[in-house]
Amino acid sequence: APQVAADVLDVYQVKPPKTDGYTINDHPHLLNTGISKLFEALRRQVIALDPCVTEEFLKLYVAYKAETNFVDVVPQAKRLRLSLNMRFPEIYDPKGICKDVTNIGRWGNGDVEIGLERLEDLPYVMGLIRQAFEKQMGNG
Repeated sequence: APQVAADVLDVYQVKPPKTDGYTINDHPHLLNTGISKLFEALRRQVIALDPCVTEEFLKLYVAYKAETNFVDVVPQAKRLRLSLNMRFPEIYDPKGICKDVTNIGRWGNGDVEIGLERLEDLPYVMGLIRQAFEKQMGNG
């Protein structure tokens, strides 16, 4: 049988989600029907980016990580506020929906903020999230 290094195997092992004691139930806005459908669609696509992506529910937001956080989701009453962990000048955003939050105190990591309110915007937003993921993985 072929030999595979332990560190390579570790990348592809299914890891239990880290909870630190927090779950989806600690985010009341995610229990709202409209926002929960949007969040479920978003989380499925973010997790599908790569086998190394993990989801972690924290007190104030939900973190998606590869090596470190590449997108954080802050559930709000009528939208999901996304923070992309990259510098604002590095994002390619032809529609101009990203907001520069450099040096502004916010929950989440990164200088790029996006408000996601509608399922129809998810494909475009996933393109922006992919940029943050690729940047972290050294492909951006």
